Amino acid sequence: MIAQPGGNDSLFIGMVRSGTLDHGIGLAEGYLLVYSGTDEFSDGDLVYNVHSSYLIYTPNGKLFKSVENHMSRSDEIPDIVKLPAGSYIVEARSATNGYVRVRVVIKPSRRTLLDLDSRGKESPRG
Repeated sequence: MIAQPGGNDSLFIGMVRSGTLDHGIGLAEGYLLVYSGTDEFSDGDLVYNVHSSYLIYTPNGKLFKSVENHMSRSDEIPDIVKLPAGSYIVEARSATNGYVRVRVVIKPSRRTLLDLDSRGKESPRG
């Protein structure tokens, strides 16, 4: 399943509000992989393009999780996040559209791929 920005399900946003919520404990779980905009990191002679962090909200707007989206500053592979099955709103930075909000649905035992900059090109393999 691939969710993309630019449709009726995305919203450009500004500042971020934070909070916490105990959401979905004990439910079946699925996975989310987000290809967010990247930040360049130079490690001497090597340059890495590290995926930017993002936020996951519940449908009612409560912050559920903050995701760093990389293991280290030299890690160019986005993190796979385990989530309880359900609907969420991902707030992330796109390389072409700035900060966007996209609604995603996590299904049990399935991986949902959100590629914020894939419109018009082949989707990356994760």
